[in-house]
Amino acid sequence: MSDRNQCVKENFIRFVEQFDLPKLSCQLTPQEVGLTDGELVDLFETQVISRHLDLHSRVMQKQGQSFYTIGSSGHEGNAATAKAFRASDMAFLHYRSGAFTLQRGKQVSGQTSIYDMLLSFAASKDDPISGGRHKVLGSKALAIPPQTSTIASHIPKAMGAAFSIGLAKRLDHQGEIPHDGVIVCSFGDASSNHSTAQGAINSAAWAAYQSIPMPIVFVCEDNGIGISTSTPTGWIEANYNNRAGLNYLSCDGLNLLDTYRVSQQAAKIARDKQQPVFLHVKLIRLLGHAGSDAEFVYRKQEVIEANEHNDPLLHSARILLESNILTAEQIIDIYQSIANRVEYVAQEVIKKQRLNTAAQVMESIIPGHVKSKAITVSPSKRQALFKHEKHNISKHQHLAKLINWTLIDLMAQHENMVMLGEDIAKKGGVYNVTTKLVERFGKNRIANTLLDEQSILGGAIGLAHNGFLPIPEIQFLAYVHNAEDQIRGEAATLSFFSKGQFTNPMVIRIAGLAYQKGFGGHFHNDNSFAVFRDIPGLIIACPSNGADAVELLRASVKLAEEEQRVVIFLEPIALYMTKDLHQEGDGLWTFPYQAPALERANDEDKTNNNSAGLTISVQGKGTDLCILTYGNGYYLSRQAEKELTEKGIHCRVIDLRWLAPLDEKGIIEQAQACKKVLIVDECRKTGSISEALMSLLTEKAGINSQNMQRLCAQDSFIPLGSAAHHVLPSKDDIVSVASKICSSNAQLKA
Repeated sequence: MSDRNQCVKENFIRFVEQFDLPKLSCQLTPQEVGLTDGELVDLFETQVISRHLDLHSRVMQKQGQSFYTIGSSGHEGNAATAKAFRASDMAFLHYRSGAFTLQRGKQVSGQTSIYDMLLSFAASKDDPISGGRHKVLGSKALAIPPQTSTIASHIPKAMGAAFSIGLAKRLDHQGEIPHDGVIVCSFGDASSNHSTAQGAINSAAWAAYQSIPMPIVFVCEDNGIGISTSTPTGWIEANYNNRAGLNYLSCDGLNLLDTYRVSQQAAKIARDKQQPVFLHVKLIRLLGHAGSDAEFVYRKQEVIEANEHNDPLLHSARILLESNILTAEQIIDIYQSIANRVEYVAQEVIKKQRLNTAAQVMESIIPGHVKSKAITVSPSKRQALFKHEKHNISKHQHLAKLINWTLIDLMAQHENMVMLGEDIAKKGGVYNVTTKLVERFGKNRIANTLLDEQSILGGAIGLAHNGFLPIPEIQFLAYVHNAEDQIRGEAATLSFFSKGQFTNPMVIRIAGLAYQKGFGGHFHNDNSFAVFRDIPGLIIACPSNGADAVELLRASVKLAEEEQRVVIFLEPIALYMTKDLHQEGDGLWTFPYQAPALERANDEDKTNNNSAGLTISVQGKGTDLCILTYGNGYYLSRQAEKELTEKGIHCRVIDLRWLAPLDEKGIIEQAQACKKVLIVDECRKTGSISEALMSLLTEKAGINSQNMQRLCAQDSFIPLGSAAHHVLPSKDDIVSVASKICSSNAQLKA
């Protein structure tokens, strides 16, 4: 079996020497497209550097010096695309964009791109973008956020970043992207079929169709195959040509001159007209999908060899020869000298250290601290914001109203805060939690989106890239599953893969959990948030009442703004409008609104043993039973507490409030102070947070399993109407289980 890596390397020299070069698809001169002879040579050198980096990465892998060899061979024409854009035009790139990254590196002084890429190949901790955590294309100096093995998941945030440019102009916001900037987003033909790509491109076109500025160029690099699955001939053009809201352009990606010419057109349309462009670049793939891909298994040898003869570097050589810019000898000399340079630098790189401790690996999961940009709102301005609530502001309110008021204050304090989601503007959200916000802050800051959770979350990430503080809303908890990778694979990984150089802080508001009377179906009445709990660095807040919601939402925004964190703010729908605790009219589940200046700094019921302030809440001082719970479970446990006290069982009820990270010290302290522990978890028994609590108390608190019990929902979806009561914990269940586990150490009243 032939070594295709070596064949491709040697073929270039042989074909140039023999002038056995592929025909050009179009006859253009450098001058016709606005390139000097020197600039064309420079682009060719970039292509050659990218190729030799690919070739040598495979050599390194065989020698155990490299670990990930997916490369850009066949796609080197994207060097011309890079040249058509400004270095400040933020670029969200896929993994075959090596030449693009190298060419952009030439536009910014002080770059050592060959060295940097080889450091990434070798997983060296000196790698300037990921610090040895992955082979990624990215650079803070080059405005290229890092991407790993992207399969379209980066396209929604690119769309969001494009939207942020026009928004920044309208709000006079000075962010990371210039007001005349353009977003570049590249991906493959196979990735274009992914629902994430379809949704993001549709969102951009949907916005542009309404004349909303969307300066973005979607660069589809069409090599005709996705790993081993061929793309039907004409499929990309048929899908994206003549599409509403989208400008379609195509070019020969094997021809530097045509690629540069059309890329310039794309950049001009996006910049001048503020419209999205779909740039269809037709090219080939060489050396298989990646180093581990045995291409001969699914491609005939003659097809492989035909592709190798259609090498974009050979096209460039023909242009240089026919334009009398370089001789064959000069072309080969450039090719060989660059190969020598790459090999030389690689020998230095492999001497560099890699990450060698867990602490080193994990140090970039949590970003660094930045200074708050919050402003002080004058009393007169605040009075104007609350003028429609002047008769209610002094009264106790339920959860939904207190969240609404908190959002008003936060929006006023943080001028870069933007909310986006389905129906959140004039309608005020499905549960009126965002009511009247658009009247107070305008449609630029309270934005209705189309029905696509991937675009909502990706859009928020893009906004954060431009210095906004986004508060996206997911209408129902189960809807997040349509887009969970935007949180898991994109938002939460950005700091990790960029050594904290790139962050996308946000607070994601999600209405969820169960107990909605009469409202069933797993899409609207979902009781599982397990999808969030294993995401490194993610924070989960869950208020059970209005007073805590005010405190937790302000803390969440502070964490997002000052610590650059991604926070899930989980709001229990069933408690939105709840006013009473024990009997109708008692009003015990309504609370006064604490204005920001009067916010309680130290509440007696809050433990203060968590450095980040993510602490539990404690109700009662009983020692017979410690009930650990949250959300609806806390509400039900407070109801049960009254009956248990009447039975002679003295409890303390702990509201976890922060579900990730857990306040382990506070939980252990309260549990150890009691004889028995009951965990009340409204989520399903399998995969619920009760499992983590049991492990915590067993492993770190030394509590015997005989002194602990958990009461969870059944492993079932939530049915309609009263049937839901059969699969969810109830107040009576809590009383019954608590009575049983305490029967050995409490004298129950008759």
